[in-house]
Amino acid sequence: MLFNSFIFFIFLLVVIPIYYLIPRRPTPYRNSFLLVCSYIFYSYWDWRFSSLLIISTILDFYVGKYLYLITDERKRKYLITLSVVGNLAMLGFFKYFNFFIDSFSAMTASFGLSLDYLHLSIILPAGISFYTFQTLTYSIDIYRKKLQPTDSLLDFALYISFFPQLVAGPIERASNLLPQITNPKNATREQIEQGLALIVIGLFKKVMIGDTSGRIVDQIFGNMEIYQSPELLMALILFTVQIYADFSGYSNIARGSAKLMGFELMKNFEQPYFASNISDFWRRWHISLSTWLKDYVYFPLGGNRKGNARTYVNLMIIMLVSGLWHGASWTFVFWGALHGVYMTVYRFMSMGKKIPERYEYAGIGSLVRFIGNVLFTNLLVIFSWIFFRAKNFDQAFYFINKIMSWEGSEFVGRIATICTSFVLIMVILDFLEYYTKSHTFILKLKPATVPAGILAAMFLVSLIYMFQADPMPFIYFQF
Repeated sequence: MLFNSFIFFIFLLVVIPIYYLIPRRPTPYRNSFLLVCSYIFYSYWDWRFSSLLIISTILDFYVGKYLYLITDERKRKYLITLSVVGNLAMLGFFKYFNFFIDSFSAMTASFGLSLDYLHLSIILPAGISFYTFQTLTYSIDIYRKKLQPTDSLLDFALYISFFPQLVAGPIERASNLLPQITNPKNATREQIEQGLALIVIGLFKKVMIGDTSGRIVDQIFGNMEIYQSPELLMALILFTVQIYADFSGYSNIARGSAKLMGFELMKNFEQPYFASNISDFWRRWHISLSTWLKDYVYFPLGGNRKGNARTYVNLMIIMLVSGLWHGASWTFVFWGALHGVYMTVYRFMSMGKKIPERYEYAGIGSLVRFIGNVLFTNLLVIFSWIFFRAKNFDQAFYFINKIMSWEGSEFVGRIATICTSFVLIMVILDFLEYYTKSHTFILKLKPATVPAGILAAMFLVSLIYMFQADPMPFIYFQF
């Protein structure tokens, strides 16, 4: 059930009124209803994979319960190992089994040994990468004695399967979402206004910006040989726009849908293309994943507390994990490694320097340096997107070589106009959000008919476009 489909909005229009018709107390009534709705939402893709969600839920509920009760450290280690191995085994089988079999088979082919017969027809369950990491945070936080377990299997099951963020995040921490589930509240007027604005702007981002640019990107990446360098460069710039509009649009709709029911989900993006260095980019991009990797991989490895060499290794490890998390392909691993190199070089170059997390104006010189840093950071990020988007290394290096050869095109002017238009729209949306800290800037305009008209126009345009074209899946649904 795609967020950019009519069936989802029908689903939402049915779920929310019924949710508020159910008495807030006792809590189990509303939570039971939301749990059923969440499983219906998830089963819309393939009902068989609901069993994996149930297994993961039951496993970590009881692991968390006994981790809290048992004081013997050896037994507690067995329990947390059971949770980590159990969850990662399910993720590993469905997402990485064929990847490792194919990679090993390619390595042994020169010796006449083929493992192709072990290749299985495996369907990747929707959202498994997201809910696996989410359920692991619960058990690990209890093991670290940072969280008390819930006594309600119902509440925990809803925490894992809450439909707005189930299939593509944000990856919520139990410390944030679980208390809201245990003690649900009706949405305030401000939450309803923000929720509606987030949904409309998120849909506009996805449908009008993400999908429109995505269709051009798919056409060019699928037929590279017939296009010249400027068209390929346009495709790369538009993919940079597409992936942000697509994923941030999804996150907006997820947060907006949750707000309409009184729930607050974490913000997943913070104007990433305004980042002035690569470390800043990862503080702004896919925040729920980057903070997860920092808290559950980087810090346990020692973080930056064990010397510079170890810090560089740890940075490389978390970026490799990030690449592999995104997809079972060596191009994703290389994308992660590339960002690992960016991070280690940046760390080395910035040693001994105090670098503020956010830019503060201190004269024209500082502004020029900031703009230069932003442009350089974006060049690094845009280059890395080649490996994220390419199907394999052959396609990626063909793409790079063809751009570097720079064959001219009669459509250079039109290409520049298209790229500038898409980038400008995204910059305007980000600029407004940066200065208002929310998408409700349009709700504050006077008279009151103005914001309603803006929202209605954006929603109407998005609906018309949805009628005219088949919905494109969100990019991060494949992960």
